[in-house]
Amino acid sequence: MDTKKFSMIDEGFTCQVCGSKVKPLSYTARDHCPNCLSSIHIDIYPGDRACTCLGILEPIDVEKGKKDTWKIVYRCSKCGEIKKNKMALDDNYDLILKIMSKDV
Repeated sequence: MDTKKFSMIDEGFTCQVCGSKVKPLSYTARDHCPNCLSSIHIDIYPGDRACTCLGILEPIDVEKGKKDTWKIVYRCSKCGEIKKNKMALDDNYDLILKIMSKDV
């Protein structure tokens, strides 16, 4: 991720997939639902809200990031693009384990 192209937007939303009311994270930008881990394809670069696709980003894998971080790997249900987002501390750990075991 090019940090020069990162826009800090940490806002709450209602998940379009599971209907959960999602609160801001307060320590970094909220970019996916912590309940179902889904997201919306709204960014070209993190936080820019410049993508017009608006497809559902479905979690398909989890991978080790830099240092001690983990990333959720997504595939857009509309355009097929692969995106990655850092896991949040309040993410659904049971679902993360299920995705890691490829049992989704």
